[in-house]
Amino acid sequence: MDIKQIYMDVEALLQGHFKLSSGNHSEYYLQSAKVLEDPKTAKLLAESLAEQIKEYGLEIDTICSPAIGGLIAGFALATALDCRYIFTERVNGTMTLRRGFEVKKGEKILICEDIITTGGSAMEAAAEVERLGAEIVGFAALANRGFCKRVGNDLECKPNCKLPKDKPFFALADFDFPMYAPEECPMCKEGSEAIKPGSRGN
Repeated sequence: MDIKQIYMDVEALLQGHFKLSSGNHSEYYLQSAKVLEDPKTAKLLAESLAEQIKEYGLEIDTICSPAIGGLIAGFALATALDCRYIFTERVNGTMTLRRGFEVKKGEKILICEDIITTGGSAMEAAAEVERLGAEIVGFAALANRGFCKRVGNDLECKPNCKLPKDKPFFALADFDFPMYAPEECPMCKEGSEAIKPGSRGN
């Protein structure tokens, strides 16, 4: 499965000058919502990701996603794995489990995002369900921005990856695009202004 081509076919691999959620800048941006708006494509991707997880032999009770970017990917993966699905969301800036969702002590939870860059949002969701007694058994995403080492690839884990090294991370493809701190961004130095797409922008 050529994940990069799937993103390109629906114009979800954007090129320009983007401000990412991390605050860094990049010439490229992955807009997974454009990929996941087609239920057939979402199902296909989730089933492929589920196969990786099944082959690994990971025991999972529940999939949990941080809202809002991970919602569709997480639900599709839970459907493919035939397990429960919940999500966390920000309340006054803090990732929170609400809407009547509960977790049991020792419940085995896999955190699923659409894209994982450093894994910051995924770790916030993980911390919330761990606080309530659950056990995090792994992480998953459709796309890996190349900062974290995933199961089945040869990339080295970069220092700014926030995912724990003792938990497996599953993803369908690596998109290792250059990112820059704003003060070091070559596009900014050329006078270009970064735009902020995605769930926290537009």
